[in-house]
Order: sequence, then C-alpha cells, then structure tokens
Amino acid sequence: MEAPWAQALILAPLAGAMSAFLWPHRARAIGLVTMLLLVMSVAGLGIQMARFGIYRHLVGGWAPPLGIELYADGLSLLLLAATAVVGAGVSVYAADYFRGHDAAHFWPLWLFLLAALDALFLSRDIFNIYVTLELLGLAAVALTGLGGGRDALGGAMRYLLATLLGSLLYLLGVAMLYHGFGALDIGVLALRIRPTPLVWATLGLMGAGLCLKTAVFPLHFWLPPAHANAPAPVSAALSGLVVKASLYVLLRMWIDVFGTVAAGASVLFGVLGAVAVLWGSLQALRQARLKLLVAYSTVAQIGYLFLAFPLGAASGWTAWGAVAYLALSHALAKAAMFLATGNLLRFGGHDRIADLDRVAQRLPLTTWAFALAGVSIMGLPPSGGFVGKWLLLQAALAQGRWGIAAVVVVGGLLAAAYVFRVLGHTFTQAPVPHEARPVPAHMQWAALLLAGGAVLLGFIAPFVLSMLRIGHPFAMWEAGS
Repeated sequence: MEAPWAQALILAPLAGAMSAFLWPHRARAIGLVTMLLLVMSVAGLGIQMARFGIYRHLVGGWAPPLGIELYADGLSLLLLAATAVVGAGVSVYAADYFRGHDAAHFWPLWLFLLAALDALFLSRDIFNIYVTLELLGLAAVALTGLGGGRDALGGAMRYLLATLLGSLLYLLGVAMLYHGFGALDIGVLALRIRPTPLVWATLGLMGAGLCLKTAVFPLHFWLPPAHANAPAPVSAALSGLVVKASLYVLLRMWIDVFGTVAAGASVLFGVLGAVAVLWGSLQALRQARLKLLVAYSTVAQIGYLFLAFPLGAASGWTAWGAVAYLALSHALAKAAMFLATGNLLRFGGHDRIADLDRVAQRLPLTTWAFALAGVSIMGLPPSGGFVGKWLLLQAALAQGRWGIAAVVVVGGLLAAAYVFRVLGHTFTQAPVPHEARPVPAHMQWAALLLAGGAVLLGFIAPFVLSMLRIGHPFAMWEAGS
C-alpha cells in the first residue's frame, strides 16, 4: 500500500500554519518542525515514485471529470523537491531573521504559502489550480509587506494588483474551457480540445494572466519593487519558488493542452523570453542597490525559461528538460543570492554595491554563497545552471536557431558582468567605512548551502533527469527529440 506522502505535503503545512497562528509564542518551533516533515514527505514521495511511477490519488474517491485528482509525475516531483529544499533554507534563515512580533506574523503566512505551492504542484484540475494560485498570491503579498515602510507596502500593493489581474484572466480562461468542453481536468481536456477560436482566445487570456504572474517582460513591472523591498527570506521565496508556480501552470497547460493546437504562440513566448534575458541583464548592470540588481536578474533568468517554447516542438525532451533544470537551479541559486544579500544588508545596514566595505574578508561565508550562486546564474560548469543552458543550446543549435543560441551566450556574459561587479566591490574598502553588525551563523550557512546545492546539481544531472522522466511528462513532444 502506498503511503500518503502527497497528502502530507498539503496537510502538514496547513496544520502548521493554523498551529503557529494559535500559539504565536511557539511559531518558530512549529515552523521548523513542519519544514522537517515536508522534507521527509518529499523524500518519501520520491522513493515511492521511483519504485511505482506516477502518483495518483482520487480525492473523496471520485474520479475526474466529477472529482479532483492529486497527480504527480517527474516534473511535479522536481518542483516539490525544490520547494522543500529552498523552503528548508529559508526557514532556517528566518528562524534568526524574524524575532518576537515579526515571527508571529511570518510563520503562519510562510507555512500557508508552502501549502498552496505543494497543492498547486499536485493539482490536475484547472479550477483547483486557480484556487491554489489565489491562495499563493495572497500569502505572498502579505509576506511582501511584512517589513513595513513605504517602499515595502508600495511594492506589496503593486504585487497585489498584478496577481489579482493575472488570476482574473486565468479564471476567465477556465470558464471558457469549461463552457466549450465540459471538463476541468487537464487529462480530460487534452482528449477533448480542438483548434477553435474559443481555444485561441482562451490561450490568450490564460497565457497573459500566467505571464503576468511569472513577470516575463514586459509584464515584469511589479517584480523589482516587490522583491527588492520585501524582507530577505521573503525575497528568496518569491524569486526562488513563487514565480515558478505560475510558470509550472503555463508549462503544464502548454505541454498537455494547448501545445498542439496553438503552436504559433510559441514564437511570441520565445521573443518575450529573449527580450527578458537582455533587458533584465542590462537593468541589473545599472543598479546601485544589490537587492534591485538581484531582482532584475530574476527577470532575466525567467526569460531563459521561455526560450524553450519555440524549441519544444522539434527538440522535445532536450528543450523541456532544459526548462525543468533551469527552473530547479534558478530556485536554489536565486534564493541563495537573496539570502546572501540579506546578510550583507544586516552586516552593513545598507545594500549599496559601491559601499560593501571589505565584506569578502569580514563575511567570507556570505561572499562565497553569492559567488557560488553567481556561478550557476552565469551558467558556468559544473553548476546546474550550466546543465540547463547547455541543453537549451543543444536544442537551439540542432534546429539552427542561431538567434536563441546567441541570446543564451550573451545573457551569460551579461550575468558574469553584474556578478563580478558585485564581487569586485566585496574586496574593496568603502569611501566611508562603517561599523559592522554581527550576522548569525545559521543565516550565513543557509545561504551557502543553497548556493552549494545549485552547483551540486551539475554533478547529479543524470539522476535528476532520470527522475524527471517519471511518468513521461513531455511524452507528447518526445518524438521530436
């Protein structure tokens, strides 16, 4: 009999969130214990799926199209694993970052966000996905404004309006699909859908809503102020995990539902991705504040994920495997970057790049964390970012898409420019030296271990890619690979 690991991934953080709310003085301990349970549950689910294949559970015993099914294949499993690993790092970091009144507010919202993420990655019903997207967005907005202050609240309000608009567009698409095909389950829709004007209109609505939530160019306007002004552990979660949720939904809808009937949209996604890589990287180079630099870097890295859409039809597994690997390595590397930035902000009381004041000598673990995360962001071997970009280049070169290949290479060079710009200032003395504040060891090690994980992904690529193949999530496209 299969153990209910997947149900635990949803129920444990929900129970933890309610417990942390009811007993705020125990919120820190409840949060850390819950996070341990989530890591164990993901490990258990992974072992189970490696042995038995895809995971299915009919909620209430009702099968689709009447009931809701929990479903996990290799793609779902990798994103659940990323949520657990990044979530564990953020939780350890937050245990020292938030104290007293702030901790009582953070932990219920944080656990609620993790529950929404896990429920989304296990959902196969498009209306249930809408519900989880809404829950995720509301928790993320509340966490964004947790730091208080004008800038944080302004970023949270902009994020709120963007996520609500994105959800509304997605919901309109759900209603149109149900009206046209009488089903909400992705598997059932895949069998019934046909190339009609209704489907193209639905793709436009849902695609626009999900692109807005993912913050792909030019719909990225909300991301830099939200990520740059949120507390450091919240910024890490937003960049590392939350934007991956809407990307996962878009990817799942594309490979299972829309891909074969609306291939023309793939070109648009590719163009937006290419512009995002270049624009986001150039904006990162222009920033004087470190958190804004890392936020614009997220805009650029998201662009890489959209480059695979025009490549998927012909390259199949190679292109989609690149998306999955880049998403996984970006989650670890970007979370590490934001946590390292939070350490530097706590250490010096600011995040001005030109005034970092010899932090390489005074805060070496954090400097190493930023550097290792940068290795993956740049796509240097042997990191996970290198594996993902290498697969993307393979797909582009195999099809003669020289423009996409050039964007991948130029984006890597621009990433190297802004990463080395920061690292260069970590070795120099600021014009006005200032007194440093101590940074707890747990906060430094949390950033370093996540950055090390992003590099480690390059060494375990065969294992990760074999797990991704569980259930053949890209079976519709593998003939082209």
